[in-house]
Amino acid sequence: MKKNIAIIGGQWGDEGKGKIVDYIAENIDVVLRAQGGANAGHTVIVNGKKFIFHLIPSGIIHKNVKAVIGNGMVLDLAELINEIKFLNKNGIETAGRLFVSNRAHITLPFHKYIDQQGERSSKEKKIGTTGRGIGPTYMDKIARVGIRIADLYERETLREKLEANIARVNEIYGKFYGAIPFSYHEIAGELAAYADFIKPYVADTVSLIKGFEEQELSFLLEGAQATLLDVDFGTYPYVTSSNSSIGGLFTGSGFNPFLLNRSIGIFKAYCTRVGEGPFPTEQTGEIGEFLQEKGGEFGSTTGRPRRCGFFDLVSARYSCMVNGFSDIAITKLDVLSGLGEIPVCVSYEIDGKKIDEFPSQIKLLAKVKPVYKRFEGWKEDISNIKDFDRLPSQAREYIRYIESELKTRVSLIATGPERESLIER
Repeated sequence: MKKNIAIIGGQWGDEGKGKIVDYIAENIDVVLRAQGGANAGHTVIVNGKKFIFHLIPSGIIHKNVKAVIGNGMVLDLAELINEIKFLNKNGIETAGRLFVSNRAHITLPFHKYIDQQGERSSKEKKIGTTGRGIGPTYMDKIARVGIRIADLYERETLREKLEANIARVNEIYGKFYGAIPFSYHEIAGELAAYADFIKPYVADTVSLIKGFEEQELSFLLEGAQATLLDVDFGTYPYVTSSNSSIGGLFTGSGFNPFLLNRSIGIFKAYCTRVGEGPFPTEQTGEIGEFLQEKGGEFGSTTGRPRRCGFFDLVSARYSCMVNGFSDIAITKLDVLSGLGEIPVCVSYEIDGKKIDEFPSQIKLLAKVKPVYKRFEGWKEDISNIKDFDRLPSQAREYIRYIESELKTRVSLIATGPERESLIER
């Protein structure tokens, strides 16, 4: 049987999962996404052309790959259609290769409005959402009032659900936020047009995946967001609204977990975070600016600058524990070139007491002081290096230390944004 591989972010997202997915997908039959929505931004650069995927699995760039959008995702249909058109315009065929679960929930205009207004009017500390309506869509899903792709093709069911949802939103949120009432006819008209466009792509993906499994096709499960943003395991409440660790890949797709052969955790050679929430190793001065500028640390979904800091072994160990990674990929190692010294956080300290575990209490995590082990930096440009033994000795020592501390093999190292800038060990 061919290898089935999961790709999961080990930090707070933006680790470069798209690049690793693109690299591995060349030898894979099926790539699937299982959670999140248009709040994701997976970037792949091919021959100088940048592709940013918010919904479609980024492995679709490879012409022999089938791409599946699973039942656990929440879909902004306008965004999905734009991505399909963009791919087709750039010579990447989607017909017969892209499949959209009929059980996936739909993000509607009022979900975005609720998300954005909730963030603006919050009297407490803001979460820092993307404003794409992801949380409110999942709220409706859990409340069992959500609208799914399958509902688009049952006219009476859609009418009943949409009328009830709009009435509820206009009554509750209209009073709370002073909203202009949403129009049933306007939204219904949009959905009708979207339904016609995506109909050739809609499938019972649970049965589809089962059929692919029986054919012994190989799978790449493409995680979105990352472990420290998982609604259960992340830095709650500063998290996303889905399970972005390994479990969400199975519940959001119907893929048989017993068929998984490898799980690869993606970590940057340093840490970044978008939005609010504690960030123990954050650097707000000259070093933070260096990492932000050299690493191009601006969100592919929101354009917001990312907060930057040093590699955090405490949170990385926690991610390895949650996901059971078989391998690790380290990305953006080239960004560290030029630093005279590279600290790595090996533990935390609170009120003079050392702790090695990642705290669940958000106020406690916000209080920790990182304890650093410092490594000598390197000045060489490593962006064209494709052999681990040709890296500067300081870079090799840095990678080997992370590998030994996490007790997990670093099998891939990205040394630049291009598809070819990758070391496989």
